[in-house]
Amino acid sequence: MNLKDFKAGRWVEQYQYKSFSPAKINHTYVWDDPAINTLLENATRSLGELNAFSLIVPDVDLFIYMHIVKEASTSSRIEGTQTGLDEALMKEEDIRPERRDDWHEVQNYVKAMNYAIDELKRLPLSNRLIRKTHKILMGGVRGKHKNPGAFRRSQNWIGGSSLSDAIFVPPSHPEVPELMSDLEKFLHNEQINVPHLVKIAIAHYQFETIHPFLDGNGRVGRLLITLYLVSKGLLSKPSLYLSDFFEKNKSSYYDALTYVRTQNDLAHWIKFFLNAVNQTAQKGVNTFQEILKLRNEINQKLIGLGRKTQNAHKLINRLYSNPIITIREVCDLLNLSKTAAIKMVNDFERLNLLNEMTGNQRYRIYLFKRYYELFLT
Repeated sequence: MNLKDFKAGRWVEQYQYKSFSPAKINHTYVWDDPAINTLLENATRSLGELNAFSLIVPDVDLFIYMHIVKEASTSSRIEGTQTGLDEALMKEEDIRPERRDDWHEVQNYVKAMNYAIDELKRLPLSNRLIRKTHKILMGGVRGKHKNPGAFRRSQNWIGGSSLSDAIFVPPSHPEVPELMSDLEKFLHNEQINVPHLVKIAIAHYQFETIHPFLDGNGRVGRLLITLYLVSKGLLSKPSLYLSDFFEKNKSSYYDALTYVRTQNDLAHWIKFFLNAVNQTAQKGVNTFQEILKLRNEINQKLIGLGRKTQNAHKLINRLYSNPIITIREVCDLLNLSKTAAIKMVNDFERLNLLNEMTGNQRYRIYLFKRYYELFLT
């Protein structure tokens, strides 16, 4: 099918509203627009450069947790949660009670991502895995009563207060199983010649249009992108935090998805998506480059700590994984007394590797600010 001939679907008259029944997507796609070719080339090259860092950076897993938390916090923020990256890295007891619901949603995203990435070693990317991942995402948080892990059996909608004034009404629930089956077949159909980045762009659009769950569709749909790229070997690690681009361009993101349904303009969405991949991957490459520069600088600084150097390396490796820490955590990590842990933290403050972030005299929390800020730009 040529993209210019794409028909997104049809509106179906229901009782007092119309739902959108999307066309199935499991077939090949071609296009005449040369801009797609250029964007695809750029995005593929940038993604390859990002993946190269995942393969060559020593102990890369130390840094991947930050990428996952970055993706989790921004993907959740698109849906209205208020948890920032700093709070997402803290323990529950350090989060104000009124913000803990949002915090739990972000933690669930991290758990869901880690679970799904691990399961890809044993299971293909399938509706079964998507449902199990959704169950983890929605467990014990807002939406926990909306059948976590199960495709919906009632009508949902996007925007507005009811079906009658909704911005968009997805397909009726009896259509969901067949549409999701078609989506799954599309993801694994090796008989069609569609580049992986174009395929997952189309799949993400289709997933969000089907809206197969009663809640959590946006987060699962964005998580699906990472899972697909990992499953196909385009990423060795989940190092692409694409939700950051979507969150910063939220209106354009939603508009591009909407234009497919209202204008049959799938090409516009694909170009938006490829640009997002290109820019985000380039940003990820820059982040890894800055991490390596910072790491080399720090290794030189730690040599000056003499007998403390071994423990200092243990502490800095912990901070690469999570740049927020307390004295108690330093004690437990290094098996030190409180006095010795405080001295170690003081050394790190002197070396500009930790900054106290609460201003409290007790229950102080420390931040590896220089590293943390690499993920904010």
